[in-house]
Amino acid sequence: MADKGKDKDMGNGKSEGAVESEQQAAFNLQKTYIKDVSFESPLSPNVFTQQASPQIDIQVNIDHAQLDDDNAIYEVVLTGTVTAKLDDKAMFLAEVHQAGVFQIRGVGDSELNMVLEIACPNILLPFLREAIADLVTKGGFPQLLLNPINFEVLYQQKQEAQSEGAQSEEKAKQA
Repeated sequence: MADKGKDKDMGNGKSEGAVESEQQAAFNLQKTYIKDVSFESPLSPNVFTQQASPQIDIQVNIDHAQLDDDNAIYEVVLTGTVTAKLDDKAMFLAEVHQAGVFQIRGVGDSELNMVLEIACPNILLPFLREAIADLVTKGGFPQLLLNPINFEVLYQQKQEAQSEGAQSEEKAKQA
């Protein structure tokens, strides 16, 4: 009964309450915003008289940076670039940099990178999808919907590419 209001000593110099607070992770979305947006339609208005289906190319990129060390605040920017081409001519180009500010605490370095490259982009993707669809529609083109993206697979591919690149450098040094 005497222990009720006190933290128990865990035998490692830390109290039970201190261990719990160290292990408790926090993940909070603080803000979403469009950091940059661009739309180009170089063939307008002539492009609207053609009935051909364009080739659509979609590129997605993730960037992140720590904004505040003390409060574990990070900015994550999900960039989506959509290019529609007819033959070799661009019908339109839409690019959106959808950003978010996140507070991420209580995770190790390897887990932090996964959160920044998987969890945060998953939250930002619906905002990016909406912004691109809105731009393309307002540009006079049919609605364009981005398909879901598996950021976990992209993260694994990126890690494998980095691992292969490190192995190639190691072999080059040995030669």
